[in-house]
Amino acid sequence: MQQVRLFFIALQFFTRLPIPAWVGFEASWLQHASRYFPLVGVVVGAIAAAVYFAAALVLPAPVAAVLSTAASIYITGAFHEDGFADTCDGLGGGLTRERALEIMKDSRVGAYGAIGIVCMLAAKLSALAMLPPHTAVAALLLAHPLSRLAATALIWKLEYVRGEGKAKPLAHQMTNAEFAIAALGAGLPAALLLATGWSAPLAILAAIASALAAALWLGRLFVRRLGGYTGDCLGAVQQLAEALIYVAILAALGHGAWPN
Repeated sequence: MQQVRLFFIALQFFTRLPIPAWVGFEASWLQHASRYFPLVGVVVGAIAAAVYFAAALVLPAPVAAVLSTAASIYITGAFHEDGFADTCDGLGGGLTRERALEIMKDSRVGAYGAIGIVCMLAAKLSALAMLPPHTAVAALLLAHPLSRLAATALIWKLEYVRGEGKAKPLAHQMTNAEFAIAALGAGLPAALLLATGWSAPLAILAAIASALAAALWLGRLFVRRLGGYTGDCLGAVQQLAEALIYVAILAALGHGAWPN
């Protein structure tokens, strides 16, 4: 029952979705709720995939892609998009560690953040729009939990560099067992898609490799520039990993611009 409570606490922290009143709340629970961050991604991905599926029945793929992305942004309150924009501003405009952290704490969005958000959303939407509908549904189911696992890896391996902040309650030393639970949650959609034949093994491998690449690259960048991670960094990893997964799955299908 305590594990169920931790899942609902993670769902409440990372989304706008209501949770049952019997769950209750204790501040200490947040320190262990990050293990269910990818499982929250399963819920968000399932809703986004359902919106895409329903929209694609009566609308062209580009419109379905926009609606599903809008649904995921609404459900999460643009939590991760905001972190991505702040990280772009901080790393783009801050020449020193202190200045970068100061910029990232500012709620205003600067040029780097605005350009980053536009490019990131363009990559997501164009890739989703180019995928066959059944593959787009599978991509949404894969991308949301895997991208959140990539962000969870920062909590597992890096140090939190702020004395306070929106991710401070989650910023504890995550154990290997807790990360294994997170990885299991992220792997559930992949296992289901593989077992049912809904997604090709190559597409699933491309998705996993993309999430890993985002976590490794941004993790190293954050250590070099900031000495660790902040809550904004978690959002940045999630958003980059999600976009890369869509692009990688599209590439795995051989949809290059040049004719073969």
